[in-house]
Amino acid sequence: MVWSATLGLPRMGPRRELKRALEAYWSGKATEDHLQEVAKQLRARRWRLQQAAGIDRIPSNDFSLYDHVLDTAVMVGAIPPRFGQRGEGVDLSLYFELARGRHVPPLEMTKWFDTNYHYLVPEFHRGQEFHLANRKPLEEYLEAKALGIETVPILLGPVSFLLLGKSVDGSDPLDLLPSLLSVYKTLLNELAQAGAAWVQLDEPCLVMDRTDAEISALQTAYTQLVQAAPLKLLLATYFGGLDTHFDTVWQLPVQGIHLDLVRAPEQRQSLMGAEIIRGRWVSLGVLDGRNVWRADVSRIASDLRPVVERFGPERVILAPSCSLIHVPWDVELETEMDPELRGWLSFATQKLQELTALKAALQGNAESPTLFAENQAALAARKNHPRVVRPEVRERVASIVRTAAPRSDRSVRKPVQQAQLRLPVLPTTTIGSFPQTEAVRQARAKFRNGQLDADAYQAFLKEQIRACIHQQEDCGLDVLVHGEFERTDMVEYFAEHLDGFLLTRHGWVQSYGSRCVKPPILFGDVRRAVAITLTWTKFAQSLTAKPVKGMLTGPVTILQWSFVRDDLPPEEVCRQIAVAVRDEVLDLERAGIRIIQIDEPALREGLPLRRRDRLKYLKWATACFRLTFAGVRDDTQIHTHMCYAEFADVLTAIAAMDVDVISLEASRSGMDTLPVLAGAQPAYDVGPGVYDIHSPRVPSVDEIYRLLEKACEALPVDQVWVNPDCGLKTRREEEVWPALRNMVAATRQVREAVVGKCPARQ
Repeated sequence: MVWSATLGLPRMGPRRELKRALEAYWSGKATEDHLQEVAKQLRARRWRLQQAAGIDRIPSNDFSLYDHVLDTAVMVGAIPPRFGQRGEGVDLSLYFELARGRHVPPLEMTKWFDTNYHYLVPEFHRGQEFHLANRKPLEEYLEAKALGIETVPILLGPVSFLLLGKSVDGSDPLDLLPSLLSVYKTLLNELAQAGAAWVQLDEPCLVMDRTDAEISALQTAYTQLVQAAPLKLLLATYFGGLDTHFDTVWQLPVQGIHLDLVRAPEQRQSLMGAEIIRGRWVSLGVLDGRNVWRADVSRIASDLRPVVERFGPERVILAPSCSLIHVPWDVELETEMDPELRGWLSFATQKLQELTALKAALQGNAESPTLFAENQAALAARKNHPRVVRPEVRERVASIVRTAAPRSDRSVRKPVQQAQLRLPVLPTTTIGSFPQTEAVRQARAKFRNGQLDADAYQAFLKEQIRACIHQQEDCGLDVLVHGEFERTDMVEYFAEHLDGFLLTRHGWVQSYGSRCVKPPILFGDVRRAVAITLTWTKFAQSLTAKPVKGMLTGPVTILQWSFVRDDLPPEEVCRQIAVAVRDEVLDLERAGIRIIQIDEPALREGLPLRRRDRLKYLKWATACFRLTFAGVRDDTQIHTHMCYAEFADVLTAIAAMDVDVISLEASRSGMDTLPVLAGAQPAYDVGPGVYDIHSPRVPSVDEIYRLLEKACEALPVDQVWVNPDCGLKTRREEEVWPALRNMVAATRQVREAVVGKCPARQ
């Protein structure tokens, strides 16, 4: 028989039950027992859902209260000394301190490969010793077993764990492999003693360019682990192909290997030429774990038959390409969606059904033709729908791309903007959003439910903007924002006002911790029918003599943070979005808005994992970004924002974006990014984040002062802006305003120390 498996399911629950339990616990409104009970119920629900769908190999330990990389760090006792750990165990308060940093700076956070999921970065130092600090994988395996469900425990592989971490002293994390393997061996033996037959070890770092030393470490690790315990190991890779590492990985002495055939379909041919290794199982990632379209199961079945025949059905596992954490729970919850468009979609629950149908088809089961026929009908309907292809949109985009002219050089623009804006040295600002209070959320819900009419809702939003502007002035900020109270999400809000997008009500996906996003679904050609932000930005500017930034989301980020159509090249879709954003930019400029911020936090995220593919991506991505402000005047200052990513790989691309100011995450990393940035001698100004908005801590004036000193040492003072790491939407007001006052106070102190050093802005 052919087997079916998953690599993980969404954690939050169909209605974000885990999010609510986490936030109730953090706010003191619920106990730890309540949080743990909600988590236990969700784990049971996920296991039973897969069991009912007929999945043969159900995972355990794919659940987390915050992040699976953090879970691994806690499991092996990788707790930095600043957290003051006492004893061997890690209780829940310390776990969340590592993630959120209420009392000390938390672990750094960055993107999980090229997804919009964030992981906590482990910290390593020379001579570090690991130990088995908790047994979460074993506990959750036994928890499922008590329910009568046999599972495959999933662990982050030891090599990827070390490669995903950060050395704090310049040492090589791979030097710590022997100590780490000792912990893994102990855990594998305990799982074997508990009855586990298989354990899955995820090594996604293998789909990136790797050195000979790193591959050698992998060979050492798996040679030892296979010999360590009487169970079978499945090594899982995803988000790309093994490429030149295929033969090496294929020869590892593991009993099974998972390959992503969605991102790297060429691996199917590699399998057909691979040596048949006695007893080797192959797991085929054939359903897209990162997108929401119904699969062409008929085509997939046809493609897979030669592989199944070659390896034998008893050695073949059918699976999604990666964990389903990246897609929503169940499309059937979308009862308000157009039924025809809903029929095009497949969320996590539907992917389980597709997996079972595919398995049945490959085994000659007669029940699968019904689902196959439904999928074929949905695919045909989508292809021929009039909202999918709009010739007038494609013609206009092509015309604008042909005629768009570059801006004047930055050396020409900068003095013009300084004369226009008259900003002090070290201008202070924020990234855009302010806290979405309970009052804001309730008013939005009442408006959507018809309990509040449009006039009353707009009056409420204007009052929020008025209060936000006055408080920013009171804080002493130099460049203000309107607060974005009308927006649910920086991508969803724009998608809601653009043709070509479909929105969901329950399509939540975890971004980090309890933070969830609801990616829009990009199904057709994109155009802007009406102005989106103009009314709110003009109103905010009318309340103050200080400049108010127009706040927009860039085309690459809208593309990356949506479930994107798969029937056009991404660069063509991105150009359509860029032209829609350009329409908004030009409207804001005509209305007298002199600073316009076009956020691109996902530009680095979209960088291909293989270096050879990056130049092409960066070329079209930066061209699409420049298209958004093609035609603006020299005195219109263009800002962008990026956050939680490694910037060294994209410095040339950042320069090619041709912005006037870029703000970026820097506080969690202690301004580590700035020396690299400074080494590139940027022509643009830089706003390194001086405090971490993902933590509830209010940073002191002293703390911010020290970070600003570092920024001014790395960059010319007249190129430094002062701002938080990111938007303030998720923070509480009692955290935000004291932090901003401290930021302004620290800036004034630094200004006093550097007065006279940068005449350009005086």
